[in-house]
Amino acid sequence: MENKKIRTGLFGGSFNPIHIGHLALANFICENNEVDEIWFMVSPQNPFKQNMNMLDDRTRLRLVNEAIKGYSKFHASDFEFSLPKPSYTVNTLEKISQAYPNREFHLIIGADNWATFQKWKSPEQILTHHHILVYPRKGYEINSSTLPEKVRAVDTPILEISSTFIRESISQGKDIRFFLHPSVYNIIEKERLYR
Repeated sequence: MENKKIRTGLFGGSFNPIHIGHLALANFICENNEVDEIWFMVSPQNPFKQNMNMLDDRTRLRLVNEAIKGYSKFHASDFEFSLPKPSYTVNTLEKISQAYPNREFHLIIGADNWATFQKWKSPEQILTHHHILVYPRKGYEINSSTLPEKVRAVDTPILEISSTFIRESISQGKDIRFFLHPSVYNIIEKERLYR
């Protein structure tokens, strides 16, 4: 009998910084048995899009690692750091599936991204070979009856928190500790990040 593959959610983003919205969403998906575990795929800085407010790759990865400590279903991944830039999702999925054949990867995206999915690189290839979980975003309708075979809507709570809001609040000197994991907040304060 073939060993059952580990259902692994891939939650990609710049995580600049990771906040409680990211964590609560991923936690809900894991605890409601959509996947067995979630890998936070930290996206490398796009060399063509220099963002002065973007922390370097390793610092963002370190913050993710701090935020997920102690919860065995979460893992931080730097897999995309070694891939050619810019990193297209179709390439990431192909390479990571080859590297980890014992896992069945489920791409986790918001309804906003699903709305523009056909504009992605090789969308049909992704839909044919991979599972996608689409979570709700304010202002975007997901019609479950029209979703392709390997795409599933997950009814997660909607938490409208953005990393942009966090960065701007920090730069304005606001105390927004409750939007961040305590360890992440402490590092940002101690190292005066985003100031």
